[in-house]
Amino acid sequence: MKNGFIWCIPVLAFLCLGWAESWEALRAAAGSVSSVQAEFVQEKHLPILAKPLVSKGVFYYQTPQSLRWEYRWPLKSILTMHDGRIRRFADGPSGMTEKRGAGLDAMQLVMQEITQWLAGRFEESTIFEARLVPGGRIVLTPRQEAFRKVIQSIVLVLAERPGTIDSVTIYESPDAYTRMVFSRTVLNQRIDDSIFQMKE
Repeated sequence: MKNGFIWCIPVLAFLCLGWAESWEALRAAAGSVSSVQAEFVQEKHLPILAKPLVSKGVFYYQTPQSLRWEYRWPLKSILTMHDGRIRRFADGPSGMTEKRGAGLDAMQLVMQEITQWLAGRFEESTIFEARLVPGGRIVLTPRQEAFRKVIQSIVLVLAERPGTIDSVTIYESPDAYTRMVFSRTVLNQRIDDSIFQMKE
């Protein structure tokens, strides 16, 4: 469950955020976004590591529910959602192969929140308690003990440009966290459906 849950969080977090100091303004910013394309750098910080583990990739989203979260370096893997179907692929000896298992169940659970996230209705979530913090931040705390064992909190740093964010930090413990920093963001540009569809 843990791996699938962490895969989903940055994906969903990126979909609808814009600069806002109220839930009403956040929902208004979310309503203006029909698609997002961005690059990201991810750092995984653990106490046992002298240096963080760094990954790089790209992200695509298009309304109503199509997305592609792709790691390109150092290891290749892809998460897609299209027409209600969630799929995950990893690079191997025979190329990109589809992975199935419990991780997808966890992803499906988080994806059920997607309608609220897209509309900017964080305060209505049944999974997270959301707080707007001065300085353009949203802090998400799991409501249930089972989720708190996986993730303590998530901090979203909003960008000044509506519909974009600067970073997402997922805290698994005080000294173990994953941070994604986004760049080269493009909004509301049509994305071909082939981006979200992987061949069988």
